[in-house]
Amino acid sequence: MDKILENFKKLAVREKKGSLKVGVIAGGISSEREVSLETGKGIYKSLLAMGYNTVFIDLKDDFISKLKSINLAFIALHGKYGEDGTVQGLLELLKISYTGSGVMSSAMAMDKTFSKKIFKYEKINTPSFIEASSYNDSDLNKIDKEIKKRIIYPVIIKPNRGGSTIGVSIVYDKSELSSGIKTAFNFDSKILIEKYIDGRLLTVSIIAGKPFTLPIIEIKPKSGFYDYKSKYTKGLTEYIVPAKLEKSISEEITNLALKSHRSLDCWGISRVDFILGDDKKIYVLEVNTIPGMTPTSLVPKAAEAAGISFDLLVEIVLNFASLKV
Repeated sequence: MDKILENFKKLAVREKKGSLKVGVIAGGISSEREVSLETGKGIYKSLLAMGYNTVFIDLKDDFISKLKSINLAFIALHGKYGEDGTVQGLLELLKISYTGSGVMSSAMAMDKTFSKKIFKYEKINTPSFIEASSYNDSDLNKIDKEIKKRIIYPVIIKPNRGGSTIGVSIVYDKSELSSGIKTAFNFDSKILIEKYIDGRLLTVSIIAGKPFTLPIIEIKPKSGFYDYKSKYTKGLTEYIVPAKLEKSISEEITNLALKSHRSLDCWGISRVDFILGDDKKIYVLEVNTIPGMTPTSLVPKAAEAAGISFDLLVEIVLNFASLKV
């Protein structure tokens, strides 16, 4: 780790500092707007403190003229119209380099069912699932039969392209199924119904162009479920960094994180979420291409455990965007 930190003392982006105008793009119009604003503010303050010419851009209302004034974008958006490749495509049309993964990678990772199909093709273990793009009460029996045949209760129901555990429900039997499905459809036109795995929730953060992993974090919400409140309220979740795992398990999870990152052709930064099941199997849940950078977020915690300050983390992510220019 010391050798890696030594390399980060020579980041190329520092030599370009005088010619850069960085725009921190946050906010947006998704259900994760408030989290995005919090992420963006932290990044913006960090870049200013390090002497980068930086502006804050809320991707709402008239933002095109502001985008045209920058030559490097630090994307701090979450959810739809930010994490799904749409903003990345806009920035490419404007010929503005940006942080994180490209258009296709962002779109694939954001679409949970699509990314899980890639995981299966790549022989990466992921919980069993079915998807639905429409629903009415007459579909209930059909979906219930599919669950009992292919998944088995309990299941977790999610908006297919959502984040921050918004619109997510754990469903234990048919009596709760309709409510869980309708809740998820409030946030997306397609939903994921996935086998709920009992076990330990773990996450691996990945940074840099030649990707390397930060220490594994175990997430232990006091409520038992890592929901929106548990994620963004201090004191409601215990984070163990590094996670207390057998060496062989830790190595397997790290390798799976890198394999998942590469399977979706991610770049610059990502975070891969896992369940280490009570059945001793390792399940990949999803890859986040724009992970949160709030005070309670996971990537900064993992970076700190590796000796990487928040400012250096921000600069590393920015550096691998500048290499696209």
